[in-house]
Amino acid sequence: MSPAAEAYPAWRFYPARSRAPDWVDAIVDAFSAVQTKIDSRVKSGVSSDTALAALRPTLVEAGFEIEAGKTAAGKIRRPVLFGERGHPRVAYEVDGFHAELGIVLEIEAGRGAAGNADYRDLVRTSLIVDADYLVLGMMLEYRSGKTTLRSYERTRDQIDAIFASDRLKLPFKGILLIGY
Repeated sequence: MSPAAEAYPAWRFYPARSRAPDWVDAIVDAFSAVQTKIDSRVKSGVSSDTALAALRPTLVEAGFEIEAGKTAAGKIRRPVLFGERGHPRVAYEVDGFHAELGIVLEIEAGRGAAGNADYRDLVRTSLIVDADYLVLGMMLEYRSGKTTLRSYERTRDQIDAIFASDRLKLPFKGILLIGY
């Protein structure tokens, strides 16, 4: 089957024993709507910024605050620890946040495939105040030279292992892993 004929985007909701919440459809639809711009199986050089920019209008319409640029004003910072007078002392930058539903959004590209950004996103989001869900976008294919990394599949296998094991408990109501 050719990449264009496979269902797009790939996605899985965790824990597998839970039905995906209604909001998942809107996110999957947002990825579907921009497939021609971000489908990593057929588009080379798609960065996380490119993917996020393509997704931004639909996700904002769905209630997300989405990173608008690399300047401080365009960044989204979510608190982790509070200090003097209740001001955030430690905060992490995220790609998007839905305040009403408590959803942190992270979109990864090449670094996500090669540099374990999926682990970083899982741990950091676990520490963010008011984070009930994580939406983690990973490339279906990342090509570097003659090597093709399937970061969505790799991350799926890692999250499957986390949820199958009793050794690590994540503090989320759920995780939506989506492959673009």
